[in-house]
Amino acid sequence: MVEAIYDSLGAALARWTMGGAAAPVAPSSWGAHLGTDPGEAELRLLALSGQFLATLVTAEPAGAVRMSPDVPVLTMPTLPEHLRPLARRILRATRETRQRRDLLAFAALRGWTLHPGDWMPVASDDDIPEAYAPWRDWAEGLASPVKSAAAGVLTPENWDDYWPAARNVALAALRRRDAAAATALLAAKLGGENAEARLRLVGVLATGLSNADRAFLESLATDRAPKVKALAAALLARLGHGPAVGEEATELAGFFEAQTKGLLRRTRIIAARALKTAAQRSRRAALLDSVDLAAFARALDSTPADLIAAWPWGDDRQADHSLIVMTERSGSDEMVAAACAALGTTPTIDVQSVLALLPRLDEAQRQHFAVRVLRANGGTFQMALAIAGGDAPVDGAIDTAAGAALLGALKADETAKRADLAAELHALGLIASRSAARNALDRLAAAGLLAADPRLDMLRLNAALDDRGTG
Repeated sequence: MVEAIYDSLGAALARWTMGGAAAPVAPSSWGAHLGTDPGEAELRLLALSGQFLATLVTAEPAGAVRMSPDVPVLTMPTLPEHLRPLARRILRATRETRQRRDLLAFAALRGWTLHPGDWMPVASDDDIPEAYAPWRDWAEGLASPVKSAAAGVLTPENWDDYWPAARNVALAALRRRDAAAATALLAAKLGGENAEARLRLVGVLATGLSNADRAFLESLATDRAPKVKALAAALLARLGHGPAVGEEATELAGFFEAQTKGLLRRTRIIAARALKTAAQRSRRAALLDSVDLAAFARALDSTPADLIAAWPWGDDRQADHSLIVMTERSGSDEMVAAACAALGTTPTIDVQSVLALLPRLDEAQRQHFAVRVLRANGGTFQMALAIAGGDAPVDGAIDTAAGAALLGALKADETAKRADLAAELHALGLIASRSAARNALDRLAAAGLLAADPRLDMLRLNAALDDRGTG
């Protein structure tokens, strides 16, 4: 009987979809209950069919049914309940992945994570805080690594007990604690992983990189994946073990020449030769993208440190940027620090070069450049956020040139311009420290912004969120 009624309802649905009456094709067993009035019959049929489908029909699953594991509990607490609506509103207004990543980093810095009912990552979200690794694995349909969680140390024996995201986090923790043990573990287990996983795992070696890693990195020259080989070569170059000076490095050196500058105090500089054609400029750019820093320096009869010191920063922004990219890719940590110092001596900050160096900068360095941007004429909170991210808070953010420009724009009688400031206010909320956020809210209220203005959501969350993950 149930199957007959269910089949009959298919014809009724088809008639309703086309705008016709369905009572004439209703199940015969319901005929006496529909009545004789056409309009009433349609309503009764709708009520009966809804009740029937809700209580007596169970949809057959298309494939095998598997019980999903519970959402893992993270090491950090989720946002307090009274702040979740504010966080959800910010998420709804967030259109770009980078903006969401900055929000996650901001919350993690304060010791909090978002609630799983408000946001969940996908397995490919590998640039979010490590705290979300169990959720990334859960999103991939895998359980949290419970077998080795008590020990908390990744070993060859429990390697397969970890799912990909959590394994990367555990390997990074081991690398920070015992770099040699992490390298030995990779040497033993890397070959069993796919190319994408190998690339992520080898990238962990960038932390605490030393000559002790050389033998393992050299063994990756025969890896099946070109990206893994390229990463290993770049890490070796950072250690000063890149390829010998070859034709490309020699050719690149030909685009530059050593000169002396100054009358009393002679200073050696590496000057770029004038480029006569677009083809020369294209070739120089290609060589700068492929040659490593040590090989380039040797081709100029110099050292990486002397090359960076002798570089005429600010004379050719394109060449500056290319050298920064080369340093980020193949320079040692000392050379990255030297490049940071060199960028700090230029009259104006080269934001694009700083962004190119970003993967190698620590929180203090990112914060330093972000503050420089905020203090410079023409600097914006969005530019500073691109450098600082959500995990390098800035004190006194509103008391900068960028803050003065923002307050000035808000006081102007330009409604359209005020509407364009939403992104700037959001960026301010992400990079300000908690005290700076509270100060900014007071200053913005004095400038005429209402406390309930949705553009202030990020600043309000910042000001309300405890720094210790306990408030």
